[in-house]
Amino acid sequence: MKKRVGILTSGGDCPGLNATLRGVAKALYERMGDNVEIVGISNGYYGLINGDARVMQPDEFSGILTVGGTILGTKRTPFKLMRVVGDDQVDKVAAMKKNYKDLKLDCLLTLGGNGTHKTANLLSEEGLNIIGLPKTIDNDIYGTDVTFGFHTAVDIATEVIDRVHTTAGSHSRVMVVELMGNKAGWLTLYAGIAGGADIILIPELPYSIDHVCAAVEKRAQKGKNFSILAVAEGVYDVEEARMKKKERAARRADAGETTATNRIARQIEQMTGFETRVCVPGHMQRGGSPSAYDRVLATQFGTYAAKLVEAERFGVTVAMKNGHVCENALSEIAGKSRLVPESHDMLAVARRMGISLG
Repeated sequence: MKKRVGILTSGGDCPGLNATLRGVAKALYERMGDNVEIVGISNGYYGLINGDARVMQPDEFSGILTVGGTILGTKRTPFKLMRVVGDDQVDKVAAMKKNYKDLKLDCLLTLGGNGTHKTANLLSEEGLNIIGLPKTIDNDIYGTDVTFGFHTAVDIATEVIDRVHTTAGSHSRVMVVELMGNKAGWLTLYAGIAGGADIILIPELPYSIDHVCAAVEKRAQKGKNFSILAVAEGVYDVEEARMKKKERAARRADAGETTATNRIARQIEQMTGFETRVCVPGHMQRGGSPSAYDRVLATQFGTYAAKLVEAERFGVTVAMKNGHVCENALSEIAGKSRLVPESHDMLAVARRMGISLG
């Protein structure tokens, strides 16, 4: 009997989504031939809620290994709103279940990050056959050592820091590079070390601006005419660490600062006298062709997901642990984040290199 496999990409885009779609599709077609149909759902869970889907053709999965973004389109549909009936009077969970059945799906593959996995687990608990695949440049999905998209983002962020070095040295400036990472500092930590940043600030380690400025001045005393800071967008200082989220937001609003990065740059300039600039690569970190590493990882994850489909093993998400592809129960990883622990080896590496962590 022919299997109908639904597939969607949800949340922020990242390099490797298309490579993963290709891995899933080619493995399914290779193993099951004409006994499988892949139903592409447009724009993530939004498409599933609204029934925006179609049967894909095998040739649509060719030539996309190196292509960034996602051929299915993606959209953010926050998990916290999934059970909230809005002005449109649509019961989102009921609509997704209905469309899953109307499309005659035997299972649904969801490619996404933490929010995507929470909704995937919700649908699994509602009785649907779900398989997750871990995507995010933040590398913060619980239960897997790595997510596809992360290594490419590290490469991009590292190149940004590399390029900032020459302009910082030419103008004798302090350059504050704001990298993505609202709660997790993996991207900033790895790119900061790879790019030779002098100071690395991540959300897991609240910083002291006095320590930051001391590090800048220490370099100046050694004859260095510039400093590079790699700063995760979600950082906060030791005072903010004691505040609630709304209090932190109010504090920044009162100071007329939209981001922690802008405040850090202003404080460095005021406290040290060194000319300081902010560089924000933003969504460039999500764009473009995936690295060779991510192409391989995406293919590994995609083919493993195809194996799970064939074995009818659902309610799980694909993972990489100690160099081996495996799976985790959605119920065990949904709602959890993998943050940088204080004892992590890379933090020790940074400290031994003399990199200030604020």
